Amino acid sequence: MNFTSLYKYWFFLIFFTGSLFFVLGLYFLSIDYSVFMDWEILTIHSCSITMTLLLDWMSLIFMGSVMFISSMVIYYSHDYMMNDDNNIRFLILVLLFVMSMMFMIISPNLISILLGWDGLGLVSYCLVIYFQNYKSYNAGMLTVLTNRIGDVAILLGIAFMFDLGSWHYLYYNFYFSNIGYILCLFMILAAFTKSAQIPFSSWLPAAMAAPTPVSALVHSSTLVTAGVYLLIRFNELLSQFNMSFFLLLSMLTMFMSGLGANFEYDLKKIIALSTLSQLGLMMSILFMGYPVIAFFHLLTHAFFKALLFLCAGLIIHCMNDSQDIRHMGLLVNQLPYTSTCFGIANLSLCGLPFLSGFYSKDMVLEFMTMEFFNLFIYILFFISVGLTVSYSARLVYYCMTSYSGLFTCCSYHEGLVMMRSMIFLVFMGIFGGSVLSWLLFPFPDVLVLPLECKLMPLMFVMIGGWMGYELAFMYLFEDLFGLRMNLMTTFLGTMWFMPNFSTYAIYSKSFFISNKYSDFMDMGWGEYLMSNLMAYYFLFLSKLDLFYQNNNIKLFFSAFILLTFLFVIV
Repeated sequence: MNFTSLYKYWFFLIFFTGSLFFVLGLYFLSIDYSVFMDWEILTIHSCSITMTLLLDWMSLIFMGSVMFISSMVIYYSHDYMMNDDNNIRFLILVLLFVMSMMFMIISPNLISILLGWDGLGLVSYCLVIYFQNYKSYNAGMLTVLTNRIGDVAILLGIAFMFDLGSWHYLYYNFYFSNIGYILCLFMILAAFTKSAQIPFSSWLPAAMAAPTPVSALVHSSTLVTAGVYLLIRFNELLSQFNMSFFLLLSMLTMFMSGLGANFEYDLKKIIALSTLSQLGLMMSILFMGYPVIAFFHLLTHAFFKALLFLCAGLIIHCMNDSQDIRHMGLLVNQLPYTSTCFGIANLSLCGLPFLSGFYSKDMVLEFMTMEFFNLFIYILFFISVGLTVSYSARLVYYCMTSYSGLFTCCSYHEGLVMMRSMIFLVFMGIFGGSVLSWLLFPFPDVLVLPLECKLMPLMFVMIGGWMGYELAFMYLFEDLFGLRMNLMTTFLGTMWFMPNFSTYAIYSKSFFISNKYSDFMDMGWGEYLMSNLMAYYFLFLSKLDLFYQNNNIKLFFSAFILLTFLFVIV
């Protein structure tokens, strides 16, 4: 089977399986039905290996969505990775990635969750270092080591559940005991590393070293949403404890990434920071106690974010592989179809009324308004939403409108296969939100808000759009409100110095220390004192013995005098 037919075969297979899961999930939702399945893989005498599966509306709809996006990404990659030497390896890695996510979604058991969780971490490492250069290696190392912290947290959670008899977290009413709080903290730590919340945020923009189709998959529906999904599953446990500190952290993540994206010039990094911002939004509404709304936003975000990445990949392709938005300009004339899709995805991200992002974002903001949180949380939430619109407007100005880019020698070519793969995602980006909101919330909650609170999201959207347009005109050396304050600009543009703390601060000194250790232990005293101590001792004894057996007259005399001396003393 050749390369093209292999990609197409997997595209059709995953797309139809995804459709089946999605429809089944909607059916389960309508009749309020779930299946808890114990699949006995192997039994030898009294020892059995079983795999437990939980099929309810949430896991089925999520699996369907992940498979839809994966199938589009595979179809898109068929054109995008055509000239790559290792395109079959790429396909296998993507399929392994999707399989790990499936394990993670349908597991009600911490052990099988760890199987998918670890699989996601390892395969994402392989995908981040796919283009083999030093930047990719560093990014891959940062990704995998940060994710290992989450793996350790889940392992410790497994250890704490040892005395409960089973690892099915759905079975036990351990929520009011001390073990419940400790387990809750471990699960939050695991979710924070996977979903890149503060203080683990720096790996997410670094992971942009992966090929663009992978970024579309990783940053929309798989790797980064695994943490949110884990906490949605554990929401019964979270609701027993005070989550205000974690709410603050996720809010700050949302604010920090929104600010950082306004100072960034790398197209993929802007979209990555936008993903981080939306993850902060999902986490914060989850910690407020609304898991279904978090899940709803997770689904709507997955579709338009995947579309955004696919458009960005095509734009980068046409820009001779340059990702700098200052090189682009007037793409709406050269790439009309891609620009249209890009615009729809961007507007959906901003929360333009009646696109899919609006339904979930508006619901999140209204529920947050109805909660009893202080003014700081309230204002920060709305400012973060405004910042989303701000960087989106700046991105559209730089890429699409009459901004004069620097690249004159570009190969503009919209591949038919790439264009086809976007159609479904555009459809979901427009209608997905409204359809899902009717299905997930058949009986609407009555939220009675005053007019100014009701219009506040739209007001912040408009202010954010205006600010983004103004930011696009801001130059480095302008006197008034310019970017002259270098420290401030650097601070805001580098995610509050987080990469410096999480990577450079560790490996700049640790390399020096490990070098010293190597010199001392492997090359220096450690070699003589630790490794070869017994060998050198026995060598010394055998030399002494040999010397003694040479019948040396001096030796006999000295021994005789020594012994006589000893006897006299005694």
